[in-house]
Amino acid sequence: LPFYYEIKMAFVIWLLSPYTRGASLLYRKFVHPTLSRKEKEIDTYIIQARERGYETMVRFGKKGLNMAATAAVQAAAKSQGALAGRLRSFSMQDLRSIPDEA
Repeated sequence: LPFYYEIKMAFVIWLLSPYTRGASLLYRKFVHPTLSRKEKEIDTYIIQARERGYETMVRFGKKGLNMAATAAVQAAAKSQGALAGRLRSFSMQDLRSIPDEA
C-alpha cells in the first residue's frame, strides 16, 4: 500500500492528540456500546473463569500434596534400610560401653 506508514503515523497522532481526542471518540462511538451490549456475557465468562481457576488450583494442590507424600514415604523407606544397616554395625560390646544414666 502506498503511504502506509505515513497514514499509520497520522492515525496514531490523531488518536493521541489532546486537540482531536481521537481515542476518546473511537471509544465512545464503538468500544463502549459494544461492551455495554455484551456486559452480561462478559460477567458470565468472568464468573466461569473464577470458578474454573479455583477448581484447577484445588486439583493441582491435591496432586502436589499426593506427590509430596509419596516422595516422603519413599525417602523414609529408603532411609529406614540405611538406618537398620547402621545399627547392625554396632556390636554388643559397643552398646555395653555406653554409660547408663540412672
